[in-house]
Amino acid sequence: MSTDLNPASSPAVRPAGRTVFFISDGTGITAETFGSSILAQFDSLRFRLRRIPFVDSIEKAEEAVRVIEQQAQEDGRRPIVFSTLVNTEILERMKRVRALHLDMFKTFVEPLERELDVKSSHTIGRFHHATDTEAYKNRIEAINFSLAHDDGQSVRNLEEADAILIGVSRSGKTPTSLYLAMQHGLKVANCPLIPEDFERDALPSTIVPYKEKLFGLTIDPDRLSQIRNERRPGSKYASPENCRMEVRSAEALMRRESITWLSTTTKSIEEIATTILTSLNLGR
Repeated sequence: MSTDLNPASSPAVRPAGRTVFFISDGTGITAETFGSSILAQFDSLRFRLRRIPFVDSIEKAEEAVRVIEQQAQEDGRRPIVFSTLVNTEILERMKRVRALHLDMFKTFVEPLERELDVKSSHTIGRFHHATDTEAYKNRIEAINFSLAHDDGQSVRNLEEADAILIGVSRSGKTPTSLYLAMQHGLKVANCPLIPEDFERDALPSTIVPYKEKLFGLTIDPDRLSQIRNERRPGSKYASPENCRMEVRSAEALMRRESITWLSTTTKSIEEIATTILTSLNLGR
């Protein structure tokens, strides 16, 4: 998998990008998530991210080394490698690759072993044994709940919701709902505010009984128009005038109903989720 990470929004010219590999004997998601958060601190640089998962044999390690060294030759500089490898033989082979190799287990697990005076299990894919836990089952239930209650398509069992997100269409409600379900095991419904609500000048009647669970999302009207034009180009739905009207009406309604809300325009989904967790006291 290859993606681009460009934390900076400045139009200034930046140095040529560096290639970063995330190598794991599992999915590599943990290495990529943690490694990306570190790379984000270097917001003047561009990074090309590549994840190589399931490197659980010497043969696969040799293939990963070949890919990394070929990339080094193409780039004219050594790549950066974040790894979470348990097998010592595979790890030793990876350490000899022409790259800056950062062994995340050695960085964090070995100091903890010394501090706790306990040897870690060094089990491949240990994180994913969580599938047997109650927390994992709750997370699956939360995801199913959020999917069933996406975009107001169901009003059943709203009393079970941990939170209900409201806002105009395309303001970020769906991805935020699913993120809170997947990462925090929260049952989150979302309900759009539509022109009919603005004409009535009232919240949808189905969510009024759960007002203490409501959290509002808004967005810059110009940005909203851009997003909607990607979906329905040239439509009234996407017109700047309509977007300004909807955002203005939604914010006025949320303000009048004393509903906490924030703009998603410049916020990452992690920032949005954290604000919601704090505001609704849902930290777990």
